[in-house]
Amino acid sequence: MKATKILRAAVLALFAIICMPSLSMASENPSIPAHRQEQLIRLEQRLQEIRNTDVKQLSREEKRALRGEVKHIKKEMKALSGGVYISVGALILIALLLILLA
Repeated sequence: MKATKILRAAVLALFAIICMPSLSMASENPSIPAHRQEQLIRLEQRLQEIRNTDVKQLSREEKRALRGEVKHIKKEMKALSGGVYISVGALILIALLLILLA
């Protein structure tokens, strides 16, 4: 019984080590279609324009509108980039559940 627990833990650790590089390469996904890539570039350029503006000269309403636009652009960029991301905490929780239930 003790040997099987050690074996399970070793297999789980090996699985975690093997999966980590593949998770880190997920952000470099070249399979994004060209029209989405162009839209991402336009959104990034707009964000740069907003960052380069002098906010001290803007009125309160204009500042609020810019903040709303930045939030909307960031949401849209997340939706366009796609992909599934698993946090480290979720990965540890899954590993613990596998150990306990196996």
